[in-house]
Amino acid sequence: MARKAVLPGGAVPDLNALLAGSGLQGKIACAVANVETGARLETEGGEEGLPPASVAKTLTALFALDVLGAEHRFSTRILADGELSAGVLQGDLILAGGGDPTLNTDDLAKLARALKQAGVREVRGDFKVWDGALARSETIDPDQPDHVGYSPAVSGIALNFNRVHFQWKRASKGWSVSMDARTEKYRPEVAMAKMAVKNRALPVYTYADKGDVDSWTVASQALGKGGSRWLPVRHPAHYAGDVFRTMARAQGIVLRQAKVVEKLPQARVLTHHQSAPLRVLLKGMLKYSNNLMAEMIGMSATAALGQRPATLKASAAKMTAWASQTYGVKSSRLVDHSGLGEASRMTPNDMVAVLVAAHRSGQLKPLLKPFPMRDGNGKVLKTHPIKVVAKTGTLNFVSGLGGFLTATDGTELAFAIFAADSAARARIKRADRERPPGARSWNRRAKALQQRLIERWGQVYGS
Repeated sequence: MARKAVLPGGAVPDLNALLAGSGLQGKIACAVANVETGARLETEGGEEGLPPASVAKTLTALFALDVLGAEHRFSTRILADGELSAGVLQGDLILAGGGDPTLNTDDLAKLARALKQAGVREVRGDFKVWDGALARSETIDPDQPDHVGYSPAVSGIALNFNRVHFQWKRASKGWSVSMDARTEKYRPEVAMAKMAVKNRALPVYTYADKGDVDSWTVASQALGKGGSRWLPVRHPAHYAGDVFRTMARAQGIVLRQAKVVEKLPQARVLTHHQSAPLRVLLKGMLKYSNNLMAEMIGMSATAALGQRPATLKASAAKMTAWASQTYGVKSSRLVDHSGLGEASRMTPNDMVAVLVAAHRSGQLKPLLKPFPMRDGNGKVLKTHPIKVVAKTGTLNFVSGLGGFLTATDGTELAFAIFAADSAARARIKRADRERPPGARSWNRRAKALQQRLIERWGQVYGS
């Protein structure tokens, strides 16, 4: 039960009344604590383990900072396995991934230019791609629909967040379609992802793994006059190899079709690309709630502890054990680093304990983005007296929020709010999980409750 607070003249709603009046089916759990003393001020269902959704990324960020360090950079290398003489490489060229989740087409173009500047004009051997820095996983969460870009494959190399750009336009006969690895500067078409338009209404998309090729079909009746969307990549090494071949060819270097290799030979580094520092990556990961970044960074941290994890679940288990040792987390269990898998469970008490400790170290708060307070119509109130930085988390019929609020008197509180309607989630067919009926309205009610709880805590404990 909730610990009752002394309310000023009855002006602030009682916690239980707020929860009961939320209109949310399912379970709701929350906790709030003073960041200076660590004292737990109020809880309801504090030991209830619920899916944290993307709030789990806060734990991933702290895990990576502790293991890898804020200045860690991921490196993608071009290696020569053979002798380079008079511009000719008598051996193999290797694109070696280093776990960089932010590598994009522009970066591969720079690597291709640097390869030419290193004196390479011709490669007589094979072109190989190594993605073995991290274990391969075809998707982050197998329960997600095939076509959603937020659940791509994971491996030791990624390109454009392992998404391929699908565009279609109405043509004289049917539709003109393209699959490319675009950035603002480049739009190289790819051969490893193919799309066919089929005369049907449903399903909108189908996917088939054709060896090294992602084979898609799309329903003609869903296309309209034109449009585009990002689709997930299931063969990241082939995707990166495909695009690098294009960029190398633009430099006059012709490479054979990429071969994905399991082992990395002892070879000379010709050039390399480094990511931004980890602290910059983590801020972006939390701001945009990027699932692939969370998984690759989390798995890289686990690997740095001594052994490359075989699966996302195994890596998440290592992170959970680390959280237990570091923050005293007792009842939470994660199955990935992004919060996308619904089998993850986190309790408000555990989350608040992590937040209080992270506030004392000063690591997490600067990485979190502001959480805007709103009026009854959803309009942002820039002058609202309570200021919040937090990480949101949203799945179908799941909503989470964890972070820090600063009340009008300067008091800082750490809080966690989790809500989930597991029965409603269980009724959703896999193909409908991108936008199931009722999920959006449920989420709106959850966000409204989050704001009311924050306002209550700010008034009761900070004024």
